[in-house]
Amino acid sequence: MTNMMTTAVQYAIDDIRIEERPVPEIGPGELLLKTLACGLCGGETMAWYKTVPKVLGHEPVGEVVEVGAGVTDYKIGDRVFVNHHVGRVDSHLSRRGHFTRDPFYKSMKLDPGGVCDYYRVTAQHLAMDTHKLPDSISTEAAVTIEPWSCVLSGLKVCNIQPGDTVAVVGAGFMGQGFVHMAPLFGAGKVVALDFSDWRLAKAREFGATHTINPKTEDAVEAMRALNNGRLADTVIVIAPFAPAWEQALALTEVGGCLHLGAPMPPGETWARDGNAAYFDQITVTSRYSSDHTDTYSYIRLLEAGRIKAEEAISHRFDMADTPEAFRMLVEAEKSLKIVVYPHGIPTAKQEAA
Repeated sequence: MTNMMTTAVQYAIDDIRIEERPVPEIGPGELLLKTLACGLCGGETMAWYKTVPKVLGHEPVGEVVEVGAGVTDYKIGDRVFVNHHVGRVDSHLSRRGHFTRDPFYKSMKLDPGGVCDYYRVTAQHLAMDTHKLPDSISTEAAVTIEPWSCVLSGLKVCNIQPGDTVAVVGAGFMGQGFVHMAPLFGAGKVVALDFSDWRLAKAREFGATHTINPKTEDAVEAMRALNNGRLADTVIVIAPFAPAWEQALALTEVGGCLHLGAPMPPGETWARDGNAAYFDQITVTSRYSSDHTDTYSYIRLLEAGRIKAEEAISHRFDMADTPEAFRMLVEAEKSLKIVVYPHGIPTAKQEAA
């Protein structure tokens, strides 16, 4: 192995460069992983959310190629998933279950990122959220662990009751995850809303019982028509725009739950009628990212065969084509999870495409 490696570096939303950088050096208690595949996240397109320049990607799956002193649970050749951020157990927020809101959580990152030939895993990552992958979980299925663990984390706080009607506003990759997993929490009807008929068709493949395109029909009327005159018990809004949040609130039944699945840009506001906010008794929830408990739960669902993970991979790219992959991510037209293979797309996946 050489001392230099290839990386995809983001300088701006329209400026992705392929660069050579040093392979990270590991210390005691750490691992060096060869990147097998890495998903691209829609969060990478939020210019206000990320610092640049940076190596793209935080959804990698890797293979152990170097083991630091003192590491006994992992060996060269193991396939592993490591969450890019990890928490700690000894802070006020983590002791109250808010691992992801402890400032320590975001300070812990994979070095240097995910769309690169190799990345370093710290001892804290190993202690908190590293998982050896069984043969039953493919590398592509494992690419969904980080993002759809975030979906699972959100669903845990929605208080879905058996038979509830759940609506998902925004049917991109993350929205598809909410559609797909809501029945695991007891949802009866699952309604996907999106302006794209292509994404709505995909939502039906992932388990939506009904779909609504607000561009062509009144969403509230359509919801009442398919739900015996009622609105949705839980509404999950993925689209990070005030009009989408307003639409989601209008779709939420009295006493229901409105879950905010993605943040709006800083400075944007969302106002509610104060009188209605009191009398409607709608609970508003949110959940940033995922912690080690969510990762563990999601991996167990993968092992049980309950998740259609590979079906969510819509496009595959070689490292050299990462700029094209990122343009597709930004356009967000007919794509779900986009995966970059730093060491080349496996032949079987090329043939499948």
